[in-house]
Formats: sequence, structure tokens, C-alpha cells
Amino acid sequence: MSVFYLPKAHRNLLFIVLGVVLLVNIYLVSKEVIRPVMGLLTGRLVPIYGVDTPEKKISLTFDATWGNEYTEGILTTLQQYNIKSTFFLCGYWLEKYPTDVKRIAALGHEIGNHSYTHPHMNSLSRAQIVDELMLTHDLIKGLTGQSSTVFRPPFGEYNNTLIETAAELGYYTIQWSVDSLDWKDVTADYIYNRIMGSVKPGDIILMHNNGRFTADVIKRLIPDLLGKGYQFVSVSELIYKDNYIIEPHSGLQRTKKQIPSREGR
Repeated sequence: MSVFYLPKAHRNLLFIVLGVVLLVNIYLVSKEVIRPVMGLLTGRLVPIYGVDTPEKKISLTFDATWGNEYTEGILTTLQQYNIKSTFFLCGYWLEKYPTDVKRIAALGHEIGNHSYTHPHMNSLSRAQIVDELMLTHDLIKGLTGQSSTVFRPPFGEYNNTLIETAAELGYYTIQWSVDSLDWKDVTADYIYNRIMGSVKPGDIILMHNNGRFTADVIKRLIPDLLGKGYQFVSVSELIYKDNYIIEPHSGLQRTKKQIPSREGR
């Protein structure tokens, strides 16, 4: 029987169902196609927030901008489990705690650039950005021998000028996909549960070297995540270095999908 001969109540229900299906499809298209395309059209650049990977790899990262009271405890636990992580260090922290910097590097951890003075870098000129990055870059190189290639913007603030300038200097701009909130006045249990409740392959976890409970949390966090099959790697090991895209709406880094050849068809 044709739909037009259905009772009016049935026709109305059918139209409602079709309308819902249409709206769902519009939403999915806007999420997966329209927003990324709009990002490309507007030229808005974003850092790497996380990585799309089939492997259970994650990066544990520590920002160092104040104090070093808990640094040794963190390093001890990382060494105990043979975990390699990335420490994003500010220039003035490098100058104040050179012994800690050298120890971090000697234990095999990656040193990332976190600017020199921890300013709001989205308000700086290109020349000022270059100064912030290169002063810290040279300090890292001088203290550790490492030539840093990953950069985390202070406060998570960025704009196109910052990302473009960082790239010109050889840096991948890195954010995070899981914020532990260890810098806030929260409990160790809260931090642990927050990470464990959201972690997934390709995540970049934000922590701080001098968070009050950070050293205690990772003593519990690391073995539990290892038990779930996760592998800890540095940020440089996690991210793709070439042939990739970064989704404008999520900051997820993906490999470029190869277009099938039409030859032989």
C-alpha cells in the first residue's frame, strides 16, 4: 500500500521518524565534514591535542613553571617502571633548577619548550614569540644536548601566528586531551579517577611537576594503566611527523588517508 493511503496518525508518525533520521544525518555530516572544512576555509590552525592511533600508546607530560619540591619523587616512579615522558620546561625554570633539568634528560625523558617567561603568547608579535621560544631552546640545548622539537603554549593559549612561527622554528605545537587538574585544589583520588575515567589510546595527559599530589598519583596511576595494556611514550614518539592532518574541531592528529588510484579501473 502506498504511504499516502496510510491513516493520518500513521503518516504523521512516519514523518516524525524520517525527520529525526534526517536531523541525525545532518548532525553527523556537520560534525565530520562541515566543521573541518570550515576550519580549513577560515584558515584557523590548531595544535595537536591527541593522536588517532590503533595502538594503546599514551603520553604522560609534566609542565614545570614553579618549584621542584616533588620532581624527584616523579622521576623515581618513572624510573621504577621504566617510563619515558615529556617535561615541558619554562626558561626561567631551566635557569633556576639546572641540576633537575640535567637529571630529567639523563633519565631519558624528552624536554619540551614551554616558553621562557610563560606569557600569554597569543598576544605577542612574531619577533617576541621567536625570542620566547629560542631563548628556551638554547637553554635546553646547552643544559641537556637535546634539540627540542615539541612546544606547549602557556595557559593553552594560541593563534595562527604562534603555531606558524613555532613550525618555522621546527616545533610541533602540543596541547593535551586529558587535563589531570593536578594544579587545582583537588584530592589525589579525584586526579586519579579523572584520568582513569577518560584515558584512551593516543591521549596526551597534562600534569605538573610540582602539583601537590602528582607524585603520589602516578605511583598508583602508572601500574594501573600498564595493567590495562597501555604503553607510555614521549610526545615525539606518539605524534605523526609527516603526512598528517589535524582536525580543526577537535585537534586530533590523523594520518592522511591515501586516495585509491583509478589506474586499471
